[in-house]
Amino acid sequence: MRAARTGAAVLAGSFLLAAGCATGPSLENRGDVTAPPGDSKHLTIGSAGFTESDLLAQMYALLLDRAGYHTRILSVTNREIYEPALESGQIDVVPEYAATFADWLNAKAHGPDAKPVGSPDLDATMKALRSLAAPRGLIVLDPGRAVDQNAFAVTAAYARKHRLSTLSDLGRSRLPVRLAAGDECVRRPYCEPGLKKTYGIDITAVDPKGVGTTPAKRAVQNGQDQMVLTTTTDATLDQFGLVLLADDRHLQNADYIVPVVNRARAGAQGVTTALDKLNTVLTTKDLASLNQRVDSWRRLPEDVARSYLESKGLIPAPH
Repeated sequence: MRAARTGAAVLAGSFLLAAGCATGPSLENRGDVTAPPGDSKHLTIGSAGFTESDLLAQMYALLLDRAGYHTRILSVTNREIYEPALESGQIDVVPEYAATFADWLNAKAHGPDAKPVGSPDLDATMKALRSLAAPRGLIVLDPGRAVDQNAFAVTAAYARKHRLSTLSDLGRSRLPVRLAAGDECVRRPYCEPGLKKTYGIDITAVDPKGVGTTPAKRAVQNGQDQMVLTTTTDATLDQFGLVLLADDRHLQNADYIVPVVNRARAGAQGVTTALDKLNTVLTTKDLASLNQRVDSWRRLPEDVARSYLESKGLIPAPH
């Protein structure tokens, strides 16, 4: 029954969003946003449709329900659809990633060739993001401790043998490294060029098996490749005997998790106060563990989210 209800919400939402996106006011016609922030008691939480986004949306909904709001979750897998819906108020709150969303809004405002504004500097990234979001009627709430960045993993045995814990260690080792990653890695500054320039790592080849895919991890596990591009919240590294090497020189952008809200409907202090509670507890390690419970243990995101918030005292546990 749960699956049927979720599917209906996604399907109905897709028609609603398509209609709304065609008729919403253009950015150029909006002028300065001067109306007071809104405080609708009925809020739609957007999810981008993958495990981590589903978990965050569920936690947002539970925290807002606890604060007296009535919520529903709408899964929209395409940012090109859900971001305009967020502007128009069809979606009120969505979990986002600071640097990625800043660059996305920047490209939307200034064209696909605009110089990126996301960077490893969280403060600079947040300043750029908020300046891009505000004219669109969006408010970006404070980031917490959890960050989902690109990351690089090797086998635990390889790390022990060569005494590696950071990417700097790998650069100093002068070991030849075949890297399992997406085919775009050869030109992306955070990937092969950055590993060579920032860390001096000897990348001998990029094996185009994708970012954090099972074939990519297996290639490292069996020794075909020495390192894999994945993310800091990857829940399956242990299954392949892999460990992350720390990005100690901050090559990767500051993709901290941030709630983004529609100012006219969810910009009041009540929403901010409710969602800020997550900032003090949710860590990158926690998020990886929650992802694992869904992806590997086959738990429902709603149940995992509720259990986590109860364990942290953010919502009451059932008696």
